[in-house]
Amino acid sequence: MSNQNVFTLINPQTGNLAFKLLPFGDNSHFDHLQRNNFFSLIWVTKGKGKVKADFAEHHFEENSLLAFSPYQPFMLCVNEPIEGIAIHFHPDFYCIHMHQKEVSCSGVLFNNVYQPPFVQITNEASATFKMVLDQMKAEIQNTDLAQYESLVSYLKIFLITASRLKNQQLEEMKSVPNSKEPFILQNLKDAIEDNFKTKHSAGNYADLLNISAKALAKISKNYFNKTLTDLIAERIIIEAKRELYMTNKTVKEIAYELGYDDEHYFSRFFKTNADVSPQLYRETVGFGKMAD
Repeated sequence: MSNQNVFTLINPQTGNLAFKLLPFGDNSHFDHLQRNNFFSLIWVTKGKGKVKADFAEHHFEENSLLAFSPYQPFMLCVNEPIEGIAIHFHPDFYCIHMHQKEVSCSGVLFNNVYQPPFVQITNEASATFKMVLDQMKAEIQNTDLAQYESLVSYLKIFLITASRLKNQQLEEMKSVPNSKEPFILQNLKDAIEDNFKTKHSAGNYADLLNISAKALAKISKNYFNKTLTDLIAERIIIEAKRELYMTNKTVKEIAYELGYDDEHYFSRFFKTNADVSPQLYRETVGFGKMAD
């Protein structure tokens, strides 16, 4: 794969990357911290290593598909050479939030604060991916009518295949008998989902679940490889990004809806976690500008 050409489409209006296929034969593209303004799907067909993403580290094996959202910090550390192919696409090309009903990958492949940011690829999925990638490579060199629509169709197939596979693997994990902790974990996930707009501290959730803060922190670290504070922060940021993507609400309005009376405090919180200000995020990634 490493000897194949890179295939790139540029948005003529902005000059930014719209869609890119990047075969790789080593880790030079990913061995430093990434904070890209596009979605990334990285299929590691050979090799294994460690992915650092957001607030956690996870080990990945050969035939893993890693998925990252715009401005999600990540880097790969490998102890043996990796090979594979990456798909990069900007939300202007295809926005998973706007098409969630079609592909259902937000919260599965992307933006899942409770699971490692990758899925293990089966032989069946691998065959589908190879076929779709071949079609993408042919289409990206074809400048005829409806090139964009054709590429998006292939991208959807890729995303749907990966999302179904990850859902299946998550269901299989749930069916494995374990201690009482997974039940607490499900309650914790539900509690964060129901309360992240109003409850921002780890202590709030310990009180809600009637468990000591120390015990809950240990469970969170053991199962999610993240602190409870990091889980809460990530969930808030995902919602903030979605609002910046999809709406023309002011930063102040979004902050207030997420439980922050102080817009400036919220902006600092967002920048700490996303590495860009809310306004810059909206200008470089968001869809709110399209409704103007």
